[in-house]
Amino acid sequence: MHLGNVVGEIFSTINHPIYDSRKLLIVDRIDPNGAATGEYLIAIDTVDAGVGQTVLIIDEGNSARQILAAENAPTRSVIVGIIDEITLNERWPGEATKSA
Repeated sequence: MHLGNVVGEIFSTINHPIYDSRKLLIVDRIDPNGAATGEYLIAIDTVDAGVGQTVLIIDEGNSARQILAAENAPTRSVIVGIIDEITLNERWPGEATKSA
């Protein structure tokens, strides 16, 4: 899963049927501090997100297809949540604990 800021929408008239009636959004990936990583992706919106919102993205084809209930869909990225707030601990999860 990744964090990102929605920066735009994509509109198409000719596409695969899985994209019919679905909103495609351009998302700039961010780190947990909210800083842009310089990477972007196009994701199917499943939560009615909009430009300017911070979102949670699944960027893995099989998971995306499961969420869309479309076994053979040519898709990779799906927005699965709108983030209200990010709170960081002093230590990242998985970071080795320093012993005294």
